[in-house]
Amino acid sequence: MSESSQTDMSRSPAAPSWWTAGLAVAERPLGQDDAGDRTIRPEWSVFVEQVLAAESTGTRAYPAAVDDDVDVLAPALHQFTVAVAERIAEGASVLVADARLDLDPIVVGIGAQLGHRLATLAGRTLVSELHRTATVLSGETAADRFQDFLRRAATPAALCALFQTYPVLARLIGQACLQAERAVLELLARFADDRAEIVATLLDGTDPGALVEVRTGLGDRHRGGRSVTALVFADGRGVVYKPRPLDLHVRFNDLVAWLNDHVPTLVVRTAACLHRPGYGWMERIEHADCADATGIERFYRRQGALLALLYAVDATDIHHENVIAAGDQPVLVDVETLFQPVFPPSASTGHDPAVAALSSSVGRTALLPSMIFGEHGMLDISGLGGDRDTLYPSEATRWADAGLDTMHLVRRPVVFDGSANRPTIDGAQADPADHLTALLAGFRLAYNAIVVHRAELRSFLPRFADDEIRVIARHTHVYAKLLTESTHPDLLRDGVSRERVFEELWAQPLHDRLACLPSFEAADMWAGDVPTFYTRPGTRDLWTAAGERLRDVLEQPGLDTVAIKVAGMGELDRHDQEWLITATLASRLSTVEHRSADLLPGPLVAVEADPDRFLSLACGIADDIAARAAHDDTRANWTGMEPLDDRFWTVLPMGAGLATGYCGVALFLAQLGKLTGVTRYLDLAAKAVRPVSGLVDRFAAEPELAQAAGCGGFAGIGGIAYALARLTNLLDDADIRACLATTVRASALADDPAALSVNDGSAGGLAAMLAVHAETGLPEAAALAATLADRVAEAELPAPAFDSFLHGPAGIGWALLRYAADTGSSRHAAAATAILAGAPSVAAEGNHGIDQGWCSGLAGVAAAWSHPLVSHADRRAAGMAATLAAAAPLRDSSLCHGELGVLLGLSAVAKAGHETAAVALARRSGRLLGTLDNHGPRCGTPSGVRTPGLLAGLAGIGYGLLHLGFAEDVPSVLLLEPAVSRL
Repeated sequence: MSESSQTDMSRSPAAPSWWTAGLAVAERPLGQDDAGDRTIRPEWSVFVEQVLAAESTGTRAYPAAVDDDVDVLAPALHQFTVAVAERIAEGASVLVADARLDLDPIVVGIGAQLGHRLATLAGRTLVSELHRTATVLSGETAADRFQDFLRRAATPAALCALFQTYPVLARLIGQACLQAERAVLELLARFADDRAEIVATLLDGTDPGALVEVRTGLGDRHRGGRSVTALVFADGRGVVYKPRPLDLHVRFNDLVAWLNDHVPTLVVRTAACLHRPGYGWMERIEHADCADATGIERFYRRQGALLALLYAVDATDIHHENVIAAGDQPVLVDVETLFQPVFPPSASTGHDPAVAALSSSVGRTALLPSMIFGEHGMLDISGLGGDRDTLYPSEATRWADAGLDTMHLVRRPVVFDGSANRPTIDGAQADPADHLTALLAGFRLAYNAIVVHRAELRSFLPRFADDEIRVIARHTHVYAKLLTESTHPDLLRDGVSRERVFEELWAQPLHDRLACLPSFEAADMWAGDVPTFYTRPGTRDLWTAAGERLRDVLEQPGLDTVAIKVAGMGELDRHDQEWLITATLASRLSTVEHRSADLLPGPLVAVEADPDRFLSLACGIADDIAARAAHDDTRANWTGMEPLDDRFWTVLPMGAGLATGYCGVALFLAQLGKLTGVTRYLDLAAKAVRPVSGLVDRFAAEPELAQAAGCGGFAGIGGIAYALARLTNLLDDADIRACLATTVRASALADDPAALSVNDGSAGGLAAMLAVHAETGLPEAAALAATLADRVAEAELPAPAFDSFLHGPAGIGWALLRYAADTGSSRHAAAATAILAGAPSVAAEGNHGIDQGWCSGLAGVAAAWSHPLVSHADRRAAGMAATLAAAAPLRDSSLCHGELGVLLGLSAVAKAGHETAAVALARRSGRLLGTLDNHGPRCGTPSGVRTPGLLAGLAGIGYGLLHLGFAEDVPSVLLLEPAVSRL
């Protein structure tokens, strides 16, 4: 460090140790004497002082990259950009001849990239200073005043003052500069050594001319600011540099070649690699159009084959940036996460076998649809996704008024530009959901080849034993968010303040086996890196980015896990994985639509609606559900499709809720077991609901969780209470009986005065509590029902667009009528009648006329109007039944908005004495049986994908069949009825 720099930084009383405030607490000197010891000073502080003291600014110009609004701030730190670029030029000058470097454009480009990085790190602080000094800036326009700010801010004196105020910023700038210098010089030296082999191996032996561009930052920064980098030659061709070992990718290429030998009709392409100790080079894969629709089909067959192979070797993180569509070939350009250990999330209810199954399924590869959700919708970030010109689900922070003295941060919607992973024809992206058949065909071919030749594969796998594997401890966006937040000016005055941001790493706990990692994560983030951890498939150990070995962190070596998986692959497992492929693709772009629309095509075949037919079909459905269950020693559960916030479909392990969870499935199985005496149905039902007691105990102990769940009859705790009350009697289970009172108390805690619907609000809770009391005589249920009835009767309902049972006035009025009938309350009956009379008409459904369904269509409204307290005063129920009698049957079989929902609605109207409904019920029931005999059940999900749940799934279809065949013994679950025959 020069004397002048020592003098410059001495303007503060604490000048000799100005840099200590830029350190984390653990990094700080032990005493004041240490602060002046230059041997312990961090290198970044010496570098910063050297740059500020330097008089030369170099001979090259380094324009800002202007790729981003923040780049307008880069000139303020131009002195640092110049210093680093000139040092790189000097260091690389000895390589020019051997490596054939066109040094000027290379260095200018690197300078622009560094300028962008420095501006990003300092952006919020510089803009804060812009506003602080606004009154002294000169210029006629906002742009002139901004330029004046840059001129003032870029002087050594101003930067000195800035860093004394924000010493952590000085650290970030100094670190980034030193890392850029080292990383680029290391890259160029390696390139000089390897150029001849790069040309021979990756460029067909044809001389590409001089190296003219080095494009850094093509991914996250790890291990001292290193990142994937693109190198471009004079002839336009290029290669990709990866500053990590590529042995794993080379081995994976060999594995793909092995698969190609056994499935020669596919021939999947790989990216050629040149691996070196600790780093490597890869061919640059360019996106290209497919020639025709046949090419798109070939692409997805190959994608399916890759999916099978990636599934077999426990791959993950194959998102949209890691696949390139090169014509009809999906080429993987990053496979650093094979043999990935599984860290299933912990749950308050204990181990969930469905979570474990999903955690090791094809879904974890991230090649299949993987959604992020927000106020602006959803975005598929998977290897199959990456839809361009789509809004990010959540607003992002961006700069407004860039280049003006009013520059500031705003939150606004941001458009996702897409990636190169999707096949195209004339630039138009193909949608993977339209090519499910091709994807499944390729998956099946490769999967079966792996099974047939599994002995060969298992003998091949030990070659991976010592390859470096990246372990994903957290989603990268968690680190990225913390790194961004930590550049706030208030956190750059002292390292202690910045450390508080990184404490979030401890506040968001990892799996128990990874509890030791946050301190290493924080160290990486202090270095400006995204934290990384590594393992090798042959060991249980982890390594940190700094090379420290952490012994026996993993449960078992990745090789052992994959060997067990490959040994277990077979027809049943393949069917499970194919279901998941189908379900995730169906949910990719489909929003939840509670409307019956599609009618049954072709000639309709009706059969006699006798109880044995209903029972036989219900048993077949139950056997299907049982076959799909994931088990462990104590519990059973399922993965299913369910609506997320009633907006989007998603694939998840089932929760407890009645509508989409395991309580609804258990209710069907138990009801069937009670009718048939088949114990396996009863046992599976009991095993499915075993975790409920732990869940409701937590609801009772944590009211905020109960409130988040709500007290509704289908999507709330009320529905769970209803299922438990029915199961108490169906299973005669003391454990279920014991937790029912706790569930009712949790329902009381969950009541939200603003939520009134049957689905998730007070009306559903009211109906559920009436049924709980009728089933069990539990006084707490009766008391809660009275409270909810008063709340609903006195509430002011929002004006709905149309009437519906599940979400609207029809269901709310019906719940009050139930209460009035049970208690004789004329006040509640009057309130209910007023709600029904004031409701608007049922919504129209395009060209299909009136919506027939139960949840938001005519069948549900008719069921509400058929209640004995109103049926004789108003004949609307009969008119609705006549409309349903004349309508064509629905293709969807489900309870929610399908044919069985219509039939249970007609059943309620017929029970009230309407002959038209009874005739329509008999006729449509016969048609339903004929349809189920010929085509099987169709769920109320996108593309009719089979899911186990109650409202939209198989359990509901099975339960509806039982109600139609045995109405006296099987109460209507859609009306949350008790089993009156037991009372």
